[in-house]
Amino acid sequence: MVDTTPAPEENGAAAASTNPEEQEQFVDPWTVSGGADGKIDYNKLLEQFGCSALTDELVKRMERLTGKPVHPFLKRGIFFAHRDFAEILDCYEKGQPFYLYTGRGPSSEALHLGHLVPFMFTKYLQDAFNVPLVIQLTDDEKSLWKGLDVEEARRLARENAKDIIACGFDVTKTFIFSDFEYVGGAFYRNIVRIQRCVSMNQVRGIFGFTMDDYIGKIAFPAVQAAPAFPDTFPHIFGARKDVRCLIPCAIDQDPYFRMTRDVAPRLGHHKPSLIESRFFPALQGESGKMSASDTNSAIFVNDTPASIKNKITRYAFSGGGATLEEHRARGANLDVDVPWKYLNFFMEDDAKLEHIGKEYAAGRMMTGEVKGALTQVLSDLVARHQAARAQVTEEVVDAFMAVRPIKI
Repeated sequence: MVDTTPAPEENGAAAASTNPEEQEQFVDPWTVSGGADGKIDYNKLLEQFGCSALTDELVKRMERLTGKPVHPFLKRGIFFAHRDFAEILDCYEKGQPFYLYTGRGPSSEALHLGHLVPFMFTKYLQDAFNVPLVIQLTDDEKSLWKGLDVEEARRLARENAKDIIACGFDVTKTFIFSDFEYVGGAFYRNIVRIQRCVSMNQVRGIFGFTMDDYIGKIAFPAVQAAPAFPDTFPHIFGARKDVRCLIPCAIDQDPYFRMTRDVAPRLGHHKPSLIESRFFPALQGESGKMSASDTNSAIFVNDTPASIKNKITRYAFSGGGATLEEHRARGANLDVDVPWKYLNFFMEDDAKLEHIGKEYAAGRMMTGEVKGALTQVLSDLVARHQAARAQVTEEVVDAFMAVRPIKI
């Protein structure tokens, strides 16, 4: 049973201190705020959530088993935590089937780069393991939390599906579904089974719901949990319960799957495994999540080169010195510098990245130079994405969202 007493870090209703010197970091699926220094303490999150650090040994084992080079997100510690990832590697080594599950809550016309990160990594995992993938579009969640009209949420789900498909997923191994379209049948039966296993006290303790929340919000966690069970997809797995699931996601989604892992054995399923990432910071700094409603907090995949340059130049928080003399003397603070953090996500050349970090931290490279390098990297990335998205027609979306058999 889940502990029904809400821990402070799990209670979404808990108010953070308004005194910056006393502020505790706070992370749940909807809110991320740093501590007194504005930073996220990831070691503390591991302890609070009960996850394990992703070790070099596990990463090397994955590389050895798959024969694929390690993704930069793994080398650079961007995906840094896990639950039972070793069990997934055991499955792969033994030739036992498993599948990937990730998702997106469609609340904007286009994805921003933070949204892109889990899909880029999931594409790598699909290629490395050659396994099926299910992608949930939680249009129902955004209707409940963001107040979107149901039809608008449905429309945004299809628009976001085009950006997801543009990441290069294999249509023969990928099923994309929106909750408004797919919930029913085996999916709904699993939702109800999960809901019967979780009490109101438990869901309030995990998610911090209050008596003022819509009943739809209280019921929703089971909708996000159900795709972690293979028999939710009878067109792919039939009635099998022995197929494991690996979920790549940001660590703020962990509460959903702590609940799922508690329920799984009671319903005859394996506990889903997770591989979890750090947060992708807003341009203004890492103390909060980017917002799709604040276009200046993020780079979007439909931004123009001019817009990308303007946003980075004007809004990307710098850890460089306030004056040239100070910067030359002390160098940049890479712990808070957003352009440096973004380069860690998206610059593929390890040697060039290391050189920039060394020179910038020593004060020999200026903020303008680093922002210039980032502008080029992101402009190229977004241009490639836009070219790929232009090839995604409504018929292509229909093909990915068709309920059909997928070889496992």
